[in-house]
Amino acid sequence: MIGLYAKAAVGAVLPGRARTLPDTVLERTVTPEVGHLADYARVCGFPLGDALPLTYPHVLAFPLQIGLMAARSFPLPLPGLVHVANRITVHRAVGLGERLDLRVRAERFAAHPRGAQVDLVAEVSVDGARVWDGRSTYLARGAQAPTGLAGELPDLPEVDGPAAAVWRVPADAGRRYAAVSGDVNPIHLNPVTAKAFGFPRAIAHGMWTAARALAALQGRVPEAATLEVGFRRPLLLPSMVELVTEPAEEGWDLAVRNRKGAVHLTGTVRPA
Repeated sequence: MIGLYAKAAVGAVLPGRARTLPDTVLERTVTPEVGHLADYARVCGFPLGDALPLTYPHVLAFPLQIGLMAARSFPLPLPGLVHVANRITVHRAVGLGERLDLRVRAERFAAHPRGAQVDLVAEVSVDGARVWDGRSTYLARGAQAPTGLAGELPDLPEVDGPAAAVWRVPADAGRRYAAVSGDVNPIHLNPVTAKAFGFPRAIAHGMWTAARALAALQGRVPEAATLEVGFRRPLLLPSMVELVTEPAEEGWDLAVRNRKGAVHLTGTVRPA
């Protein structure tokens, strides 16, 4: 993964980048390892069990996402891309020992008020049957899409109320999540490298924040469920944040905010 980021950094300053999305589909087959799952569960707050956390297949598919985005055939430079939304559906509980076939492609290259956005779509199958789907939306600030097509972002409810939990997020949270996810984007690792991309300090990974919020709902989320989140503003490290949850439509609405009320993440969890 570090090699792919280095390749992308070099490619970002070279001329001749593609202007449209490639039709490339990247694939890999993997059987999750209990040691890696235990490390992920520890960092995100999940209990360790026989079924994979809903967000865990995202980190298995993430190397394919980076492989696609680091290529010269991808129209947006990987360094500085910001994760702005994510939608995950698990169709049934996925067991720890199952052999997973992963496929990743890119689609919906579109305009955004602050640049251009693109979706990385991941699919996970077992013996030919789809068990998990993920859609990650990324923003490239200042970039241009080839058409005036407006990108789609989730319309998520505003959640307000008392805090269900308070977290102290340490300064090394980005490095700890990077170690288990492979997401070594420099905006998450160090204040110096984060400042190079316009952030005053390192910021937490959006998918860590989403996973940490989901882990707080353990036992109240069905095995087949859809998680949809929007990342509203960067969570600077270190920080103190609050989780707000609200029952809704057989599921949950949720938000992560700082102590002054500024919202970092909004989301919903619903039965699939």
